[in-house]
Amino acid sequence: MSASLASRTTAAAQWRALGTTVRLVVTDPALLESCNLLLARHLAEVDAACSRFRADSELAALDGTAGRPVRVSPLLAQALDVALRAAEDTDGAVDPTVGSAMDALGYDRDFTLVREDDRPVRLTVRRTPGWRTVRLDRSTGTVTVPEGVRLDLGATAKAWAADRAAERLAAAAGCGVLVSLGGDTAVAGEPPAGGWQIRVQDVTGSVDETPAEGPYDSVGLRGGGLATSGTTARRWRRGGHDLHHIVDPRTGLPVRSPWRTVSVAAATCADANAASTAALVKGAGAERWLTRRGLPARLVAQNGTVVTTPGWPDSARPVYAAVTAVTAVTAETAETAETVDTVEVDRGAGDGAPGTRCREAAA
Repeated sequence: MSASLASRTTAAAQWRALGTTVRLVVTDPALLESCNLLLARHLAEVDAACSRFRADSELAALDGTAGRPVRVSPLLAQALDVALRAAEDTDGAVDPTVGSAMDALGYDRDFTLVREDDRPVRLTVRRTPGWRTVRLDRSTGTVTVPEGVRLDLGATAKAWAADRAAERLAAAAGCGVLVSLGGDTAVAGEPPAGGWQIRVQDVTGSVDETPAEGPYDSVGLRGGGLATSGTTARRWRRGGHDLHHIVDPRTGLPVRSPWRTVSVAAATCADANAASTAALVKGAGAERWLTRRGLPARLVAQNGTVVTTPGWPDSARPVYAAVTAVTAVTAETAETAETVDTVEVDRGAGDGAPGTRCREAAA
């Protein structure tokens, strides 16, 4: 993908946190270091509050509350609020009560360790407890989790953290900011001239080169977020079973979807990621569901066929005109025509996964 040369430079930093790749890009290079420090602090706070893999996290502490209401930090309360609203908005297709189901599949630790574990698992169809069993009192900051219910905020927390970080950094620094957490991409502030460029691709590859195989597409973003969810990246094998991390709450098992990846643009990264994950779960009805919600989306079928909803750029038309159509839906997107620097923002496996890859304009 390409984007036109910008009138302002950008600077980027990349490192790891929350079990995935973190990418920060700012439009004022002089502010990169200070923004990076603020981002690191923010992500450390999110990890301490929301991690399912840390025994000392606030989220893990809810496992021992035996159905009693407990007060949680404002940060965890906000993360839970986002997760429960996503569940409601997706009719339960994205459900935070899949924690026990994820554990049963062997995804009970950082993904780099999951693939190294060859212990067999028993696959049992069992509906998850359901998001309505969790009670969050927003006025008092208390949450009630029934005994035996384990929460997993993986479908919403990274995207929400990206939104929160981008907004806070842009407000503090007064410049354009892009934050990508494993491909959950949020932007805020004044973007580079022409906007942030994002390449959505289905097959992993170098961000410096056009994908050698698999379909890909390009969009531009001036605000909001973009996310890609998929079933081909975070995969592992246990006891003869091929497994992945997108769980159907109706069965407690990895979803069997006609789509291998779904990309969605929305007003926030959290909304985009909830919708892209829900689309995989909704299966054949996903295209119509996304269209009814007015969300520009790109769905790639298992055989590689690409389907888009109204508002997603049409490669047969000029790119700028196509993304203007996205702007009409999200009021936050735009496109450019040439690029210099490249930002990798994988969604799916976090590392080397199919997903969204962003190119920031640079002088």
